[in-house]
Amino acid sequence: MAEPIALTALALDAAFGWPRRLYRHIGHPVGLFARIIAACETRWNRPKRSDRRRRAFGVLTLLLLLIVAAGPAGAIQYGLLAFFGGWGWVGIAVLAWPALAQRSLFDHVRAVVEQLDRGDLPAARGAVGAIVGRDTAPLDRAGVARAAIESLAESFCDGVAAPLFWLLLLGLPGIWAYKAVNTADSLIGHREVRWRAFGWAAARGDDLANWIPARLSGALICLAGRGGWGVMGRDARRHASPNAGWPEAAMAGALGLRLAGPVAYDGVMHDKPWIGDGRHDADSGDIDRALALYLRACLLLWGIAGVAAWLR
Repeated sequence: MAEPIALTALALDAAFGWPRRLYRHIGHPVGLFARIIAACETRWNRPKRSDRRRRAFGVLTLLLLLIVAAGPAGAIQYGLLAFFGGWGWVGIAVLAWPALAQRSLFDHVRAVVEQLDRGDLPAARGAVGAIVGRDTAPLDRAGVARAAIESLAESFCDGVAAPLFWLLLLGLPGIWAYKAVNTADSLIGHREVRWRAFGWAAARGDDLANWIPARLSGALICLAGRGGWGVMGRDARRHASPNAGWPEAAMAGALGLRLAGPVAYDGVMHDKPWIGDGRHDADSGDIDRALALYLRACLLLWGIAGVAAWLR
């Protein structure tokens, strides 16, 4: 019997996201990863230690996260299949569901559109601040719109395509190991002095885990948008990340926009290169176009999940 684990997990996420009631009562599973990272960082990432030791402790932190994420997930997957036989896949799909973020990503980006359409720029800055790490206070309407579209493109990889890829490849242990690595990168995989050594393993691990999914994400965005291939091939490597530039450049090309460019973090302006060669005066209508493209790209992922189930 075909086992549509990935397809079922995608359907659950699309229908329900991660319900607020569940979040209020039990939080989200990645919260456990965040607490482990915080505890390890407090204990091991001390300024008086050498960079070499801090890097070694960062590697140990990542290994601990992988054990915590993949170990129980593998045992649960084995137990479900052993106990329930041919129907164990249903439990696996339910447990994979929280690792996907289709619905959450759509809702967060759509909230930016709603505030821009109301003409409430401060509220729009607040809404986009929930999904980006840059300083949002100096952003004008176009800056807010571009930030939302860039986050949508990058998070299509991190929140949807990459977790699905690792679920299809390695099952429940794969998807939760990926979420552990990705969470570590988002919290400590930074270039600032405090994080550079300790977060090295998290950053490099995330680069490796996203290498194939990022390029797949870019291709799916181009397919969904019926264009953007040239911009993606030309501009993907302009991004500081070896992976994030692929979906972002694909989105810029498919929408005919310029994304990225100069941006401020913690009050410091970074002169990042532009990606794409279209308009840079994006607005709420462009976010809506990006969301429509995102939904089509997600449907293509559903097709991949369906084919994978059929091949099994």
